[in-house]
Amino acid sequence: MDFKNFVDTHAHTVRSFDGIYTADEMVEASIEKGLQTMAITDHVEMDWFYGHDREYNKTCYNSYADVVNAKEKYKDKIEILVGIELGEPCYNLELTEKILVKHNYDMVIGSLHNLRDWDDFSQLDYVNDGIDIYKMLHTYYEDQKEMVQWGGFDTLAHIIYPMRYMWTKHQMRVDKTKIKKDVDELLALLAEKDIALEINTSGLRQALKTTLPDVDYIKRFKELGGKHVTCGSDSHTTYEMGAGIHEGWKIAKECGFDSVLIFRQRKPFEIPIE
Repeated sequence: MDFKNFVDTHAHTVRSFDGIYTADEMVEASIEKGLQTMAITDHVEMDWFYGHDREYNKTCYNSYADVVNAKEKYKDKIEILVGIELGEPCYNLELTEKILVKHNYDMVIGSLHNLRDWDDFSQLDYVNDGIDIYKMLHTYYEDQKEMVQWGGFDTLAHIIYPMRYMWTKHQMRVDKTKIKKDVDELLALLAEKDIALEINTSGLRQALKTTLPDVDYIKRFKELGGKHVTCGSDSHTTYEMGAGIHEGWKIAKECGFDSVLIFRQRKPFEIPIE
């Protein structure tokens, strides 16, 4: 099913440590694919911002400059939203808030890729490292609740991120009944704070073959009072731009949402799913 509107609110450029293409290349691919609106949201992992050779501080500032320039350059062809994906924002909250004051972002994604002083969930060996996965997931959801209580972002990304790697690396499925209380508390708090839940379509391209989160959690968010969702491809390459967006919108519609959000100058705007 194709929809009249076509927007993608999660994309990365070479300024992200795992990106490949420049902002201009990602924008030109988006225009070619027919996107009306796109957001470039390069990674800035707040617990890695200082003290690591990836120089996240330089990445942050260069990404912002790149996207601002692209926004002006392509303004007659596509709407570009200046964004950022703040990883682990509460692990260095003072610096997080300085970045948000310094830069005039359109939209801010909040995400959690690792626990405090842990490696990224993608790097863990869930079978051989003696990890109690349910204890780990409890901490993961507690830390996401801390983020939502702070509330300095617009949409919460890929809330089942660790499960992607449990399945990809070990074909390990999580028993949802064992994390139901944690997930419900997170989704209820997200609804209470009126922060959007991201439907991240990257899982559709990977072994998991579901959106992040999957349909069950999107439905549950709606049941708990959630009003708004965003939908992003989490693309790191030009050919991934817009990938899975129409499927993500179809899922959103099936779960009771009639629109997705974009943000301009941190203010929400509804894009009808039609």
